[in-house]
Amino acid sequence: MRQRAAVLCGAAVIAAGTVTAVPAEASAPHPASAAPPASTSRAAKLSWKKCGTADYPTLQCASLSVPLDHARPDGKRITLALSRIPHTAEKYQGPLLVNPGGPGGSGLTLAGFVASSLPAEVAAQYDVIGFDPRGVGKSKPALNCRPGHFDPVRPDSLPATPAVEKANLARAKSFAEACGEKYSDVLPYIDTVSAARDVDAIRRALGEERINYFGYSYGTYLGAVYAKLHPNRVRRLVLDSVVDPTGVWYDANLHQDHVFNDRHRAFLAWIAEHDTTYGLGTDPERIEGAWYAMRTALAKQPADGKVGASELEDTFIPGGYYNGYWPYLAEAFAAYVNDRSTDPLVEAYENFGAVDASGDNGYSVYTAVECRDAGWPRDWDDWRDDNWDVYEKAPFMAWNNAWYNAPCAFWPTESRQPVDVTNHELPPALLFQATGDAATPYEGGVTVHRLLRGSSLVVEEGGGNHGITLSGNSCLDKHLAAYLADGTVPRGDSEADAVCPALPAPKPLESKAASTSSRGSTLHGLLGFRG
Repeated sequence: MRQRAAVLCGAAVIAAGTVTAVPAEASAPHPASAAPPASTSRAAKLSWKKCGTADYPTLQCASLSVPLDHARPDGKRITLALSRIPHTAEKYQGPLLVNPGGPGGSGLTLAGFVASSLPAEVAAQYDVIGFDPRGVGKSKPALNCRPGHFDPVRPDSLPATPAVEKANLARAKSFAEACGEKYSDVLPYIDTVSAARDVDAIRRALGEERINYFGYSYGTYLGAVYAKLHPNRVRRLVLDSVVDPTGVWYDANLHQDHVFNDRHRAFLAWIAEHDTTYGLGTDPERIEGAWYAMRTALAKQPADGKVGASELEDTFIPGGYYNGYWPYLAEAFAAYVNDRSTDPLVEAYENFGAVDASGDNGYSVYTAVECRDAGWPRDWDDWRDDNWDVYEKAPFMAWNNAWYNAPCAFWPTESRQPVDVTNHELPPALLFQATGDAATPYEGGVTVHRLLRGSSLVVEEGGGNHGITLSGNSCLDKHLAAYLADGTVPRGDSEADAVCPALPAPKPLESKAASTSSRGSTLHGLLGFRG
C-alpha cells in the first residue's frame, strides 16, 4: 500500500475489453448460508413512515430491533435506524443497501443521494435502503464516548518533546477509558462481523431472499465480510474505494500515511500551477516549506485561539480525500502567508476540520470498530518506532493519524481476528478504485479483485479522490449503471477490467460564492467519518 502499482494501459483511456452479463439464473434465490442462532430467530416487520426532506422528498424511515449479541438472540436488543427510497418501476430488482463507510458513517441520507444520482430508470427498479450501523447516528444506543474530544486547541500532534507525547498519550488513554466506563456492555459487539449480521437481519426484515449491496470505503470491507458470511444472500455487490482486508487496521493506517503525503504534495503542486491566483510561487517545494512554516507558527500561536498545528492538519487532510476542497484550502493558505489573515483559515477549519456532536459519535464508533476488529500493538514503543519511521518519509499526516488511532493501544476490549474475505461463491461483483486514492490505496482494490473470484475491477487512472462513482465521472457511472441494470460487468485481460480517465483537476474559485461540483461535494459530505 506504500506505492501504487504500475500505471495501467500506459495512458488514461477507457479499456476496450469485453463485457458480460450475469446469467438469468443468477438472479434466482439461493439457499441460505450457515448462520449463528440469531439468524434463525424472529424476523421483525418494518413499519415505514414518511421522513422526506427538501432534497429527497420520497424518503421513508423505519427502525429495526436486533440482538446486541447475535449469538444470544433472546438477550439484550438494540435498534437500527433505516431509510428507504421505494422503487417505482414495474420491474423490481430488490433492495439495494448502501453504506458510506467510516466506520461510523450514517447512511440514512445516502439512500436519497444514491437514488437521485443513478439514472432514473435504474434507480426506479430498486428499493434503495440506507441504515445507521449499530452505535451510529439515529440507531440506539448511539455512542459518544468523550464529548468534545477534538475541541481546540489540542496538543501538537508532532511529539517533538516528551511533554507533548505525554499530553497526547493522556488524551488517547482517557478516550479509551471513557468508552470502557460508558459502554462496557456494548463495546464487545461494536465490530464489523456484528454489523454484517445486522445487514442480514435487515434482509430478513425486508422479506427478501437476497440483497444488492453498494458500499464506499470502509463500507467495502463491511460488504465483503457480509458476502463471506452469507455468499448465497448476495445478488449484486458494488465496492467503491476498496479497503485492503489483509491490512486491517494498524498496517492500513501506516500505509495510507504515505499516500496522503503524496496527495498533499499534489495539492501544493496544483497551487504552484495557479501562482497568478494564489501568489505563493511556482516551486512546489518552496510552497511545501511555506506550509510547514505556517504549521510551526500556528503551533506557537493558534489562529483565533482555534487553529493550532493539529487543527491545521485536520483542516487540510480532507483535501486528500477530495480535490474539490483544494480551491478553498488554497485561498486560506494564501491569505495566511501573503496577508497574515487568519479569518479564511479559521473558516476553512470550521468547514472541513471541526468536529461536532455527530463527529464525536462517528469517531466513537470508528475507534470501537477498528480497535475490536483486529489486533493492535499494546506496547507504545512499537507505535513510537513505526510512526517516526513513517514521519521521516511522509510527515504530513503521520502523527495526526497515529493519535487518531492511539486509543486502540489502550482499548478495554479484546480484539477479534480479521476476516478472510476470500470468496469463490459470489455472483460477479463490481469494484471501483482510483490509482491515487489515499484513504484506501490502490492495492486494496487489486487485492480484493483477486480474492473475490469472478469480480471485475474498474480503475480511475490518475484519479486521487476517495469515493469515485456518482461523483461526476460519466465513464465510471456507465459501468455502475450497466451492472445495476442487468448485471453487466466489464472483462479485460490485464490487472483492471476497464480503465476510465480521471476528472480534470479543479479550477481556482472565480468568486467567494463559487461552489464545488454539487454531486462530488454532496457525496464527499456524506462519506463516513474520516473515510
